[in-house]
Amino acid sequence: MYRPMKQQIISVLVDNKANVLTRVISLYGRRGYNIDSLTVSPTNDPDLSRITIAFTANERSMQQIITQTEKLEVVKSVSLMDKEGSLYRELLLTKLNINEKSRTSLKEIVEIYRAKIVALSKDNMIIELTGTPEKLNAFLNVISDYDIVEVCRTGVTGIEANNKKESMEDD
Repeated sequence: MYRPMKQQIISVLVDNKANVLTRVISLYGRRGYNIDSLTVSPTNDPDLSRITIAFTANERSMQQIITQTEKLEVVKSVSLMDKEGSLYRELLLTKLNINEKSRTSLKEIVEIYRAKIVALSKDNMIIELTGTPEKLNAFLNVISDYDIVEVCRTGVTGIEANNKKESMEDD
């Protein structure tokens, strides 16, 4: 039976100790999962870190990997982040070779996408853009005809936007 693949994003709360990232990520590699994006960040608790992992899987595989991740002793919790109830952001830096003509048209694109020109010289421009992965992909598609020298993306990070049980409307 065909099971469609889709990108999943999970948030893993782990002990803030050496080699924890290696232990969690090696689980994915051993199971044959390719990680699309990975970010690690501190939390408001100095004993915990948050690992945000984006990977592509079908429903059954996703449940398996979540269950296996939860079994690791360094893992405190695993949450599947749904696209409707969570906020996602990613940072993009891209360097482009420019000339007088391309500088003007790129400036217009930067304004439309609400990006920032963070460095500018006679020959190149570095643009910073923060947004959803889809927004960053669309931006890269629009500027693909320009002379892109380098692209650097941070990877997805996210947070649950609204827990229905704790919403302000319930107060």
